[in-house]
Amino acid sequence: MSDFPSIGSLTGDGAGNNSGGLKISSDETQEKFDEKMKQVSFKQKEVNTMRLAAKTGYPYIDLDKFPVSQEALRRLEREEVEQSGVVCFYVSENEFRLGALDPESEHTQQIFERLESLNHGKGAIYVISKKSFERVLKLYDILPVVKLITKDISINIGELKEVEEAITDFDSLQKLLDKSSTTSLMTYIMGAGFKLNASDVHIEAEEEKIVVRFRLDGILHDAANLPKDAYRKLVSRIKLLSSLKINITDKPQDGRFGIKLPEGDVDVRVSTIPTVYGESIVMRLLHQSREGLTLDKLGFIGDSYEKLVFEIQRPNGMIITTGPTGSGKTTSLYAMMHLLNKPGVKIITLEDPVEYKMEGINQSQIDKSHGYTFAKGLRSMLRQDPDIAMVGEIRDLETADIAIQSALTGHLILSTIHTNSASGAIPRFLSMGVKPFLLAPALNSVIGQRLVRKICSDCKEAVQLDEKTMQRVLETVEHMPEKEKAQVQSKEMVFYTGKGCQTCNGIGFKGRIGIYEIFIMNSDIEQMILAGQVSEFEIEKIAIQNGMVTMVQDGVLKCLQGITSIEEVFRVIE
Repeated sequence: MSDFPSIGSLTGDGAGNNSGGLKISSDETQEKFDEKMKQVSFKQKEVNTMRLAAKTGYPYIDLDKFPVSQEALRRLEREEVEQSGVVCFYVSENEFRLGALDPESEHTQQIFERLESLNHGKGAIYVISKKSFERVLKLYDILPVVKLITKDISINIGELKEVEEAITDFDSLQKLLDKSSTTSLMTYIMGAGFKLNASDVHIEAEEEKIVVRFRLDGILHDAANLPKDAYRKLVSRIKLLSSLKINITDKPQDGRFGIKLPEGDVDVRVSTIPTVYGESIVMRLLHQSREGLTLDKLGFIGDSYEKLVFEIQRPNGMIITTGPTGSGKTTSLYAMMHLLNKPGVKIITLEDPVEYKMEGINQSQIDKSHGYTFAKGLRSMLRQDPDIAMVGEIRDLETADIAIQSALTGHLILSTIHTNSASGAIPRFLSMGVKPFLLAPALNSVIGQRLVRKICSDCKEAVQLDEKTMQRVLETVEHMPEKEKAQVQSKEMVFYTGKGCQTCNGIGFKGRIGIYEIFIMNSDIEQMILAGQVSEFEIEKIAIQNGMVTMVQDGVLKCLQGITSIEEVFRVIE
């Protein structure tokens, strides 16, 4: 305040003339006098800004000589700055500062809340004058344009056609790799992965050779061998694309890169670990396009489908999917969100990492290195006023407590938890320390699931089951709910398998489908939770009494429909 003249000296003689009571002296020119008046005007405006700050309760700052960083400027686009009268003049790892012409405007508050969510840190709003605002605005004129450097691979249509025409099975892939140059290896391996619908590509160093393996429908297959001399160049290429350190070979590393295809982008997550003969590299292929992802296409059928559709249309509560890693839990959640994604609904997700991008949904990725955990992210999400929140996984008590409180206060929460069956979810929550009297009313339903391979439609044939397997099937059918049992017993039981053909690379299976069990919270289970007498066996028993179709029963139903084989179901569900 000491830098400014008193308010009285700036208001003039009260006559309302432009000079404010100041007159030109005999020893100064008109130009100097005008400059003096300009400075008086600026200071008057600063004083008015101070008065606004005092009136609104926000702190005042003069940005005329404040060092505004390029990083702070880039937090807001120039167009938004001009429209809102808000600038970001300071940012650090945990804090940010905004300067606003009108601190109480709706624009200012919206920008503040958005940056607070994105920066996962504390912020503050300051009142600034028009002069300060224009000074910061001029800094945008000299702000360097940063061009995004992308390391994404672009595979053109010609290269894809070459791979598709050349590769029909693993033998043809080996022949193609044998005659390709080192620079083409990456393109051919990735192209083959897309042609064969691989979910993961493994490159493993052995004593005499390098093995390329593809995971197809959950099963790992040896696809081809590479010469030792091509291995180092291939590993360096993958590391360069993934922003990994090429010279570090004795420590695990994680990275990613993208592949641009005509039908949509593919996100490739890369993991390397040191082994005896070199580094083992695994590349997970995540196709970003998930249009048309629906519950019935995933394998939800009959009463289970109808129950789930009813549950996900409820306005609040928790729906939990369970199963081991790779059982399709996240895909099921995306199918639910696909059904719920409507213009009048706000959906926010919190994932680790974001696997699929979906239009119309706000997706956020946790970052443990910066303290952005599931618990902290969920708190921030709830300040965004969502109707539906999807949390990638509930791992600890803090996240579980926030999710349950959210479900009890009007939000629909979708999430996953690692258990072997639907009935194991409640004991898992209680083992974390969740309060039973909160869990019981918050939980709507739990889904248990596995993925089984689908029989190849081009080589499907009927098969006769041995006596032991048939007896096991009959016992499974006997314990089905009456409606499903009647449907099975009314028809002849015919089972199928795939004998192997060119379409499925001789495997007999192509594609995967889910088998599910869904139990809906009821008064009997709720009383068990509140009484503290919870066991996985008792919960499953009550759920079955209330009409739950178990995963193995759902699998048998799909076998009788010719979708999968009975050996596949019993392989996945013991």
